[in-house]
Amino acid sequence: MAELILRKGVPGDVDQMELLEQQCFAVPWSRESLAYELSENPLSLYIVAEVDSRVVGYVGVWSIVDEGHITNVAVSPDFRRKHIGMALIGTMIDVTGKQGVKAHTLEVRASNAPAIGLYKKFGFAEEGLRKGYYEDNGEDAIIMWRR
Repeated sequence: MAELILRKGVPGDVDQMELLEQQCFAVPWSRESLAYELSENPLSLYIVAEVDSRVVGYVGVWSIVDEGHITNVAVSPDFRRKHIGMALIGTMIDVTGKQGVKAHTLEVRASNAPAIGLYKKFGFAEEGLRKGYYEDNGEDAIIMWRR
């Protein structure tokens, strides 16, 4: 694999991020939502993973007081199992920790064992369940926290 670059997401990344949303999620965020996150939302931070000038993954987080609410984590199907998700989560935790975030939370599909395993490697624990959370199929979401 060519060199992996991790950097802050910028408005110019929206096209590639929109494509990743469509590849990775049954109910993708809209282009407008992503554009808002990258240019207007004062709470949001996006870190992108780039290989050969192509955005191959990203993580988004909202910093609210001392908590980080992870909004989405996406890695291109072509680049999975190459530790990109691990690099993104680790970098996001480091950056937000330096900004005063003491805990992180997220929701993950109950059936997404690879993602759950990744989050557990960073100390996330299952602390709740949102029944029928996902609108595409009514699947439950596991609420995880890293404190």
